[in-house]
Amino acid sequence: MTQILDSEAGTIFVGGGGADYGTAQNLLLKYANRHGLIAGATGTGKTVTLQTLAESLSLAGVPVFLADVKGDLAGLSRPGGEDAKLKGAFSERADKIGLTLDYQDFPVTFWDVWGEKGHPVRTTPAEMGPLLLSRLMELTEAQEGVLNIAFRVADEQGLALLDLADLQAILVWVGESAKELSLQYGNVSTASVGAIQRALLVLQNQGGDRLFGEPALELADIMRQDQAGRGMINILAAEKLMNSPRLYATFLLWLLSELFEQLPEVGDPDRPKVAFFFDEAHLLFDDAPKALIEKIERVARLIRSKGVSVWFISQNPADIPEDILGQLGNRVQHALRAFTAKDQKALRLAAENYRPNPDFDTADAIQNVGTGEAVTSLLEAKGVPGIVQKTLIRPPFSRLGPISDDERAETMKASPMAEKYDTPLDRESAREILAKRAEDAATEAGKEKQPASGSDDDLFEMNTGQHKQDRRYEPERKATKSRSSRSSRSDSIAEAFGKSFARQVGTRAGKALVRGVLGSLFRGR
Repeated sequence: MTQILDSEAGTIFVGGGGADYGTAQNLLLKYANRHGLIAGATGTGKTVTLQTLAESLSLAGVPVFLADVKGDLAGLSRPGGEDAKLKGAFSERADKIGLTLDYQDFPVTFWDVWGEKGHPVRTTPAEMGPLLLSRLMELTEAQEGVLNIAFRVADEQGLALLDLADLQAILVWVGESAKELSLQYGNVSTASVGAIQRALLVLQNQGGDRLFGEPALELADIMRQDQAGRGMINILAAEKLMNSPRLYATFLLWLLSELFEQLPEVGDPDRPKVAFFFDEAHLLFDDAPKALIEKIERVARLIRSKGVSVWFISQNPADIPEDILGQLGNRVQHALRAFTAKDQKALRLAAENYRPNPDFDTADAIQNVGTGEAVTSLLEAKGVPGIVQKTLIRPPFSRLGPISDDERAETMKASPMAEKYDTPLDRESAREILAKRAEDAATEAGKEKQPASGSDDDLFEMNTGQHKQDRRYEPERKATKSRSSRSSRSDSIAEAFGKSFARQVGTRAGKALVRGVLGSLFRGR
């Protein structure tokens, strides 16, 4: 009987091997980090393929990170075989390909940006950086430039950007100091600052503030194994996140970038260090600026040397930019429907991406394979693309479909990640530091306004003549006052901001501004 994992050969079984199919298809773990593609129309079996690959990689000791956009993949945490109808269908499929069904659960950690269906997963604005944040907020080139200045100034002044409130505070600081900053960094438009603030408010209303904060996700916590040596399967609950597709795409791109920047070079390992699955991959590239697509292409090309296997899942290979598609050596193509001339053209283009098989026409095979079947091409020895084969994908060992809320809560409670991530932190950062500077500046300004001697009553007891004498124009005093005024204008940027902030605090409008910018608007998580 066929084994899922062949440790000696370094392969995992994908499917095939029946009378109506070609030879058994095995993924060489050595070339799994050459990345892969799972494509096909809705309802053709992409989710099952993703689930079986995650199971196999876990059995091989490879940690996996994937997004669950429909709630179906949570079943990885429970053994299969409970549904009698599915059990019969899977048993029949297993017999065709010579596989013994070994129903079992897999080690799973649930994550959720909102912290509802998994442990909260967070990052900080500083870690995400201005490029991805600009894409997330759909900023113009000029607005992106102002955001870059804000990040640069925050870095130079030691102002940690740990959440959206910190970013909001530094933008207020930049707007107040626009004149001085423009001389050093280029034009800082208050209109651009205002536009960024509005975008941050929209992001907060969409729940994006939950993504930013501490404790931030550490990569080591998604690259774990259980006591049996199986790789941890990290499932990001994305049903709600998909309502904000740009937030979803930006988060996954940030995670991939972090893997690229933090992991060391390992050359060609005998198996990946971690496998990463991008479901609904077209969202990564829709309306993405050229600079971002170039970054994704660069990461996809170079991250394989760090032992990371990246899989893109989408309905059509045409959803993936050609330069990135060329990096995907392992391909599982489920059925494509060709109802229009455009669909037929896309079908032919998809077929041209495969090494032809003389036994059948690839385009016809892609159009006519049934549910659970696929046309596959997996890398062979020396990284050569395999001849395209019709393949019957193996059935999963874990449950196919969602789990109950109680089952999810049970898995989360048993996870060691609960203690580390479920309680948020609020360390001193840019918002608190700038507020303290403003408070100190206000206190200092108040001291400067105190009379040198005498009491307040003495001022009111001044006789009229003395009062008029004090108000009389005197050239020397005027010159002194002018020099003082010029000196105040040469104050440091931080002091200028603090004094301006202090003046605002003294008014009702100023107090409202403080509450709106530095108050509790962005503290909710």
